[in-house]
Amino acid sequence: QVQLVESGGGLVPPGGSLRLSCAASTGIFSIVAMGWYRQAPGKQRESVANISITGGTTYTDSVKGRFTISRDNGKTTVYLQMNNLKSEDTAVYYCNTIRGQWDWGPGTQVTVSS
Repeated sequence: QVQLVESGGGLVPPGGSLRLSCAASTGIFSIVAMGWYRQAPGKQRESVANISITGGTTYTDSVKGRFTISRDNGKTTVYLQMNNLKSEDTAVYYCNTIRGQWDWGPGTQVTVSS
């Protein structure tokens, strides 16, 4: 079973930045497209950003220009750099394949508040 462990969340004021990391315990990481997701209280989990095996990226409209997804295949880790954070970014953030094929990790809480 692949284990996903997210980290890097925290409490930041509006306009602040955070860098999330997600380590995957799998030897096939380099050939899997990965994504970051988030779930706010009372809402469904949504896709935030995806990165292909070749490094191509896509973002949901609400985070374009503020978030950057990247990956380090040697470390089997995917990152999410989040800048200019807004209160509506408050959520638990998760990573998974772009199809959500692996067991979900515990996520990391991001709270944007003054």
